[in-house]
Amino acid sequence: MYRIMLTDDEGIVLNSLTFLVEKNFEGQFEIETAKSGRAAIETAEHFRPDIIFMDIQMPGINGIDAMREIREFLPGVIFIVLTAYDKFDYAKEAINLGVMEYINKPFNQQAIVDVINQAVKELDLRREKRRNELRTKERLETVVPIIENGFVFSLILHEHFEEDISNYKNLLGIEAEYGFMMVIVFGDSQQDNYMTNNIGSSIRAQTTYYSKVREILKETFPDVIVGNVTSNKIPAFFPYDESVMKYRDREDIIEKSRVAARAMRAATDDTHYRIGIGGVVRIADSVNSYEDAIKALYSTNGSVAHVDDLPIAVSYESNYPIDIEDKLFDYLGEGNADEAVVYASKFFDWMLDTSKDDVMSIRLKALEYVLRAESDMYRSGTGTIYRFGSRTTYLNDVMTSPTMDALKTWYLDKIRTAAENINKGSVDHTHHLIKKALEYIEENYSKDISLDDISKELNLSTYYFSKLFKEEKGENFVEYLTERRVEKAKELMKDPSRSIKEISSECGYSDPNYFSRIFKKNTGMTPTEYKDKVEN
Repeated sequence: MYRIMLTDDEGIVLNSLTFLVEKNFEGQFEIETAKSGRAAIETAEHFRPDIIFMDIQMPGINGIDAMREIREFLPGVIFIVLTAYDKFDYAKEAINLGVMEYINKPFNQQAIVDVINQAVKELDLRREKRRNELRTKERLETVVPIIENGFVFSLILHEHFEEDISNYKNLLGIEAEYGFMMVIVFGDSQQDNYMTNNIGSSIRAQTTYYSKVREILKETFPDVIVGNVTSNKIPAFFPYDESVMKYRDREDIIEKSRVAARAMRAATDDTHYRIGIGGVVRIADSVNSYEDAIKALYSTNGSVAHVDDLPIAVSYESNYPIDIEDKLFDYLGEGNADEAVVYASKFFDWMLDTSKDDVMSIRLKALEYVLRAESDMYRSGTGTIYRFGSRTTYLNDVMTSPTMDALKTWYLDKIRTAAENINKGSVDHTHHLIKKALEYIEENYSKDISLDDISKELNLSTYYFSKLFKEEKGENFVEYLTERRVEKAKELMKDPSRSIKEISSECGYSDPNYFSRIFKKNTGMTPTEYKDKVEN
């Protein structure tokens, strides 16, 4: 089925053309007609024709101007020009509008049939080309994950030659000589640094979740190459241009990984995710980075662990509560002040229970934890300004504290303040992102913007941005954008010189009919009804 629009200011011409199409192409075309350039533009916006017969000389907007405007929103439409004048008078202006043929009036019936057949052949060729492109894309979407998986597993199993790596790089468009590995582990819940129900989670991932996880990774890290599920792990490779990772890049990757882990959990029925990141190596040595990523996972219990953040191996005395220490600083890093204080208190109580006579060690450990907590606070990007001389009293505070209760109070207050500042920084960061999003909407609401556009502007995955926006504004992005456009339309309707079509376009709607439906849905009135109301 094709769509054809016939445009001419003479009714007898339209009737003749309609008759010819219906007689010679029975059941092949949906037909619409227009008697002016303006009517042609408005009809084309909602009818979306494949072929347009356009008369050149019409009252008001002429055929050339109408074609020029229609071409803006229908770049692929086929124009056939009808004219009572010498076609060469218009060839120069029309040549850039992609006119297929010029037919002089009075026209020959067979000429009309022939040119429609020509246009249909062109449409069929385009459609076949598009189908082939889609088939190719579908095949690639099937093949590329297989290639990526083969590449990743050849790296981590170390079953490759330099030639294999070169072939994979060519197939996947990798130009870098270095890279690093990431390992995503998942389970029903987290116990210390391990995940529970590995087998069940692996089965669900392979049958249900994998595509979602892969999509989130690709949205968060466009260059990532993702392997398949093995046990409860998904390995991934990241090309990198340099042999040593820059500090800012590392921090960015860690932060985005935290975002991705939260997005995965929300998208997969609350399955828990942790991410380990290895160091940069030559691509051929990626197995070493993979092992480092695994090491990072099993040496910590945070949601994201980078091998460079692992402490130098320390042997603790048998009863040292490393689990309490780890949880304290995990909660601190999350900005969870209440839980951080709970575990800080537990650690202090452990010191009193096991070493109440070693007061000096207790005082120094309390000071160590406070300094470490504040260091994490300053490094978390909260905006808290570090001042060199701001902690000169701390040693005296600790050493002169009259009782252990007084020391504990001082210590817990410092831990809570650090955690609260980290949380405030996180909240402020969210507010900042949403503020930027609102500014972007305000500047671009008249354009055809999407959730994907604004997510890319903020360098966030669409899923995570959508979630943040809903939490912050109480409505989703599309709802907010629609409301903003409708409110702007209301303002513009106060100007009697503006047409509904102009207002529609200025508010981001190329189709006035669609704009009218949206406006009525949000206000209970059509644009015309509302405009009449505010003007009277």
